[in-house]
Amino acid sequence: MAALSFTHNYQPSDNRRGGSHHHRHGPVVEEIEGLIKVFNDGCVERPPIVPTVSATVHPSAKVTAFDVKLSNDTWARVYIPDAAAFSPSVTLPLLVYFHGGGFCVGSAAWSCYHDFLTDLAVKASCVVVSVNYRLAPEHRLPAAYDDGVNVVTWLMKQGSNGGYSWVSKCDLSNVFLAGDSAGANIAYQVALKLTSGASNLKGVILIHPFFGGEARTFSEKQQNSKSSALTLSASDTYWRLALPRGAGRDHPWCNPLISSSVRLPTTMVFMAEFDILRDRNMEMCKVMRSHGKRVEGIIHGGVGHAFHILDKSSVSRDRIHDMMCRLRNFIHP
Repeated sequence: MAALSFTHNYQPSDNRRGGSHHHRHGPVVEEIEGLIKVFNDGCVERPPIVPTVSATVHPSAKVTAFDVKLSNDTWARVYIPDAAAFSPSVTLPLLVYFHGGGFCVGSAAWSCYHDFLTDLAVKASCVVVSVNYRLAPEHRLPAAYDDGVNVVTWLMKQGSNGGYSWVSKCDLSNVFLAGDSAGANIAYQVALKLTSGASNLKGVILIHPFFGGEARTFSEKQQNSKSSALTLSASDTYWRLALPRGAGRDHPWCNPLISSSVRLPTTMVFMAEFDILRDRNMEMCKVMRSHGKRVEGIIHGGVGHAFHILDKSSVSRDRIHDMMCRLRNFIHP
């Protein structure tokens, strides 16, 4: 594993956007409108569809946030509730979070994730480390998985090193992995890699996990107009860009049900009624339970994929409140 070191108060630059270019790239070979263009020469453009924000939070948020640089060109945003930040004797469970974006877009600095995780840290009473992993297609899988394993392994070792004061606020015997969409896929894969030697990994939280397969499910074929942020076309494009070249959607990183081995600790899976991934997620829960795993599955009605960060409706707000309560109870049983 690559050695990691953190630089406190790192200021991330938005170097994954693609920016403007002054030479010909050839034709566009892959595109998800408004999110990503991949050109024939390998150039990638990512329009700034979601604003990026600094780690600054309003004092009323009751949380301290800051960015930390990792030595392998990734970084993380840390959220510490004031209850722990200003009390030497208080430690809280550690939640390592992976953002979504089909492995190809997204950032820990996106405003939607910053707002959601600021609230989550306080309402679920935990320290959150939001990982900004490498993106495909420049860094195809397993790059994001490797980044996740390296960060979690480093964090779990810090209890004996005592080198970073903020890590002392984390109860490193009480660690959870979480993510939404592609980030949930990363949390799942990182947990698989760590489970055999990580007794302090207490649970995994999968929010609308991004999995796939060559055979279509009913909810994928249904293509409900209310299916929110993820369409079947976009899903297929993300997989073509993220999987190793030549791999299809039955690769085990895309379709884990191909493998008979399911070794996750206690797992909570959030699903959404209008999400094209709903049926695949439900089948995932069924298979995990058949392997004797403790799985809590929750379906939120009236909302679509990634509603907790993208949907500002009153229905979504009610569902987010329910999600936060369930997350707190899962982390503090």
